[in-house]
Amino acid sequence: MSVFASLVAQLADLLQPFFHASATAAAIILFTALVRLAVHPLSRAAARGQKAKARLSPQIAELRKKHAKNPDRMQKALLELHAEEKVSPLSGCLPSLLQLPAFFLMYHLFSSARIGGEPNGLLSHTLFAAPLGDRWSDALAHGGVFGGAGLVYLVLFAIVAAVATYNYRRTKRQMAAAPLAVDQQLPGMGAMSAMTKVMPLLSFFTLLTVAWVPLAAALYIVTSTTWTAVERAFLYRDMPVAGALATAA
Repeated sequence: MSVFASLVAQLADLLQPFFHASATAAAIILFTALVRLAVHPLSRAAARGQKAKARLSPQIAELRKKHAKNPDRMQKALLELHAEEKVSPLSGCLPSLLQLPAFFLMYHLFSSARIGGEPNGLLSHTLFAAPLGDRWSDALAHGGVFGGAGLVYLVLFAIVAAVATYNYRRTKRQMAAAPLAVDQQLPGMGAMSAMTKVMPLLSFFTLLTVAWVPLAAALYIVTSTTWTAVERAFLYRDMPVAGALATAA
C-alpha cells in the first residue's frame, strides 16, 4: 500500500504545475487511464472474440435446436464449436477482472487513516471543494446537494448517467435485433433469460457505487466507465448491432 501511495503522490507532483490543488485527483484519472491502456490489448482481443461469436450465432442456434432434449450433449457441442473456432466464452470478462486489483488498491488507499504507520496525507487532498477521502454522505452533511463538494458529485453523477444511458440504449438495440432464444426447461436457461432482461439496467448501478465509495475511487470508476464507452464505440464500430452482447466494464 505504501508503494502505491508513493506512486500516486509522485504522479500528483508531476501534475501539480498544471492542476495545482487538484493535482492528486488528476493523478488518479491519469493512473486509471494508464491501467486501461495496459489492458487495451485484452479489450481488443475480447472484441475479436465477440465478433467471432456473432458470426457463430447461426451455428449456435442450430446446435441448441438440434440438442434441445439433451442439455449435456448441447453443452459439449457448444464447447467443441468454440474450441474449433478458437473463441473463448470468457474472453470479454478478462479486461474487467484485471482492473479489479487497481480499483481495490485505490479504494483502500483512500479509506485508510494511516499508511505505513503514518497519517494518510492523501485523504486531505481535494477535487475542487471535495476531499478525495470523503463520500457523498459527507458532501451532503457539509453543504448539501448544491454545496461545493455536492456539486462535484453532481457532475460525476451526470457523467455516469450519460454513459449508462448510452450503454442502456446500445444493449436494448442489440437485444431487440438479436433476441436470445431460450428453452426454459434447460438447466440454467431460465436464469440466463432473467439476466438478459436485467442487463440493460446494470450500468445504472454504477451511480450507487459512485455515491458509496470514497471520491478517489469514484473518480477511478467514472474514468474507467467513460473509457469503456469510448473504447467499445471504437472497437465495435464495424460490428452489426445484432452482434453478441458484450460484457460491461
